[in-house]
Amino acid sequence: MDSKINFPEKHGHNQIKICVSGAAETGHCGIDALEKAKELGREIARQGAVLVTGATTGFPFWAAMGAKEENGISIGISPAASEREHVESYKLPLDYMDLIIYTGFGYPGRDLLLTRSSDAVICGCGRVGTIHEFTIAFEDSKPIGIFEGPWEMGNQLKEIIEKGHRPNAKVLVGADPKKLLEDIIVLVKKDKAGRI
Repeated sequence: MDSKINFPEKHGHNQIKICVSGAAETGHCGIDALEKAKELGREIARQGAVLVTGATTGFPFWAAMGAKEENGISIGISPAASEREHVESYKLPLDYMDLIIYTGFGYPGRDLLLTRSSDAVICGCGRVGTIHEFTIAFEDSKPIGIFEGPWEMGNQLKEIIEKGHRPNAKVLVGADPKKLLEDIIVLVKKDKAGRI
């Protein structure tokens, strides 16, 4: 009998995690926002990335719907401390997510964990929370995609960059989710420690 222990092959950490940031309340997003968010989620799955959201409603939820249509992986980072609090206190969904991580840190702390646990952040139709996630990702030098659509957020984020006097080559802008995601993935791969 061989006394040597055979360890499994080294497993590479090669799945790219893309955060979709956007508004939970979407009345201002325009009539095409649902389909645009779903297509972004579908494209994340098609390109082999993992979708990460704030485990919320609205634009990120729609992206999760799209990712699951393509059999993608969807992870939610919740502001709540438990599933019960997630559903009953925060009134947030459980659907379209393979895994929900309950932080117990409320929205501000959740935003920090959400962006830090992702390789890149794509901002769609949003509100103040999206600006918060954008600025965290910006300060952390994460690749950021500004997904343009019939909403104001794209122009608002571009104005923040311009008036903040801090140009950033890791911020990309586009209305085509396939092209935007391809370009974001190129930036992510440059930041990875190992080769993907």
